[in-house]
Amino acid sequence: MTTHVDAGDDITTESSTVDNITSATHLAPQPPELQLPARDRHTWMLFTDWCAAHDQSSLPASPELLARFLSAHPTGTVTQRRRISVIDTAHHRYGFPAPGRSDNIRAALDATRRARLDNLAARTGEVISRLPETGWPAALFARRDAMILTLAPTGLTYTQIAALRICDVTADPVTDALHVDTINGVRAVTPPGLVAAEASPARVYRRWMEVLGFSDRYFSTHMLAGLMDTGDGNELTGHDGRIDPADQRPLLTPIDRWGHTPLTATPLTARAVADITAAHLSGQAPRHIRPPVRKSPENNSFTTESAPVEPLGDDYYEHGIAARKHAHDTLGSVTSALDEIEDRADRLLAELLELIEGPL
Repeated sequence: MTTHVDAGDDITTESSTVDNITSATHLAPQPPELQLPARDRHTWMLFTDWCAAHDQSSLPASPELLARFLSAHPTGTVTQRRRISVIDTAHHRYGFPAPGRSDNIRAALDATRRARLDNLAARTGEVISRLPETGWPAALFARRDAMILTLAPTGLTYTQIAALRICDVTADPVTDALHVDTINGVRAVTPPGLVAAEASPARVYRRWMEVLGFSDRYFSTHMLAGLMDTGDGNELTGHDGRIDPADQRPLLTPIDRWGHTPLTATPLTARAVADITAAHLSGQAPRHIRPPVRKSPENNSFTTESAPVEPLGDDYYEHGIAARKHAHDTLGSVTSALDEIEDRADRLLAELLELIEGPL
């Protein structure tokens, strides 16, 4: 028996085959370099070229291969994380497991980051140990800058360090470390490398709190200048106890060339924190010399703003309140006297205008 095939069946079959091929071609996934955003294509091409040079498949890639690629192209942690994200995205779009989610990759990144922070701790610790502890205003800047340098190796960004409040930092005298809990839930701790470099984080924190505590009590830069200029570095001992651990004021504040801090609580900017850190690490930090000598108008002699001033007694505020009450009683009638003078001036002005505008 002979089987007859209609010509129309042949045409239909051929047409279906062509449509299926066209559909399959249309549905085939595009190469990764076309699927990825333009900013990520360079990273993917770098990975594929490296794999081709080592006769390895880039898609899919094993975690071990990714680790070798990262090791062959060392760079900062942020850039490495970006590379991993790009490679993982390409694998995910093709249905392959992401090699960057391996515990080995995460451990390698953490180890790299830890090594970088340990190196930074050693460098900042060395700088802190050389900062001056006496002299005005160098010792004041040294206490604040030491606080910044102590926080730098924690892994916090400059923006996070600038936004820290007093209540965000706690000193642990047992382990000689500072624990940081930011308002955004970020936690950090100072590395032990600071202690190894003879830069005690707890001591740095206490000495900066002494400055803040003294300023809260006396509100006088002149008094602070007198004490720090003639002291041995321990002249503010005990004033850190005046600071409330729950205080929400900024931890780090600006200081002008004369040693003045803002009247209202003002935090340092992230740019300032970055510049201060970079200046100390590069050995180009300013010396913060004594303010220039200025002429006193009273006795035509020369003096400086940092003249020694005795600390105010415990009855300082009582004397101030009594002086203001006396001034209030003495000057209580000034307002009525000024009102009377104003009324007389108005009358004289009216009479003058009448004289000028009246008939000749």
